[in-house]
Amino acid sequence: MDKLLRNKKAIFIFMAPAFILFTFVLFIPICQSIYYSFCDYNALTPPKFIGLENYKNLLQDKTLVIALKNSLFFLIFSCVTQLIMGLFLAALLTNIDKGRNVFKNIIYLPCVLSSAALGLLWMFIFSPKLGINQLLAKLGIEGPLWLMDINGFIILPMWVIAFVALWQYVGQSMMLYMAQISGISKSLYEASYIDGCNKVKSFRYITLPLIRPMVATAMSLNAIGSLKFFDLIFNMTEGGPNHKTEVLATHLYQQGFKYFKYGYASAIGVLLLILCLLVTAFINKVVKTEQYEM
Repeated sequence: MDKLLRNKKAIFIFMAPAFILFTFVLFIPICQSIYYSFCDYNALTPPKFIGLENYKNLLQDKTLVIALKNSLFFLIFSCVTQLIMGLFLAALLTNIDKGRNVFKNIIYLPCVLSSAALGLLWMFIFSPKLGINQLLAKLGIEGPLWLMDINGFIILPMWVIAFVALWQYVGQSMMLYMAQISGISKSLYEASYIDGCNKVKSFRYITLPLIRPMVATAMSLNAIGSLKFFDLIFNMTEGGPNHKTEVLATHLYQQGFKYFKYGYASAIGVLLLILCLLVTAFINKVVKTEQYEM
């Protein structure tokens, strides 16, 4: 291994494919987006440098304010609920012997299914005249307009989509936490039981400190995923009614691919990139991680 690490040619050969892929798929497009965000660029005209004009327009965009509010709501809701539910399910499944793999696969299954297909499925389930409302009507109950009610600071459709997203992605957090918990030595738990701890105290004083690095990783993934959340919203509401369920990703899509305002859409993309970096840095700062021998 030491000989391989000293071989610079071998290091270059192994790193080159990943470096080339990163450069052409991520780095160059990001640099182009940053440049286009300072340009007047649409389907009819080539990029023309206009300075901070697109960013000034962001401050006057009422739809962007709604999209930013909804994205921050998704961010907070996703991080909190997936942390709680993911930890709960991981702790529950690691303490059962029979049926663990069955329940684990059932919970994780929505993560690998198409978000577009799931969005259409849930759109029909929450349709005013189908799905849940049809069942409620048979009981003599008038169901709400799940995806059309626009009353409240956080409107009902946003809560509905947020819970659907929780159902779909909680399995990912659960699997990350289970992988970390399974690496904790059982002797630590056995010693705690001898000292008089029950399972709740063992979880608090042994499991939580030892899985803290994974908590930071999972929260960062959840935060970035919630900020660039797109597919479920687009398939369930398309940002409506009246742009009330827009998030940053759907607003970017509308501006870039519906109205062909590539420069303005790039400015939204840069804003989204900055938010992702700030949130990730904040999580890594708040969630203190230490390495322990397990």
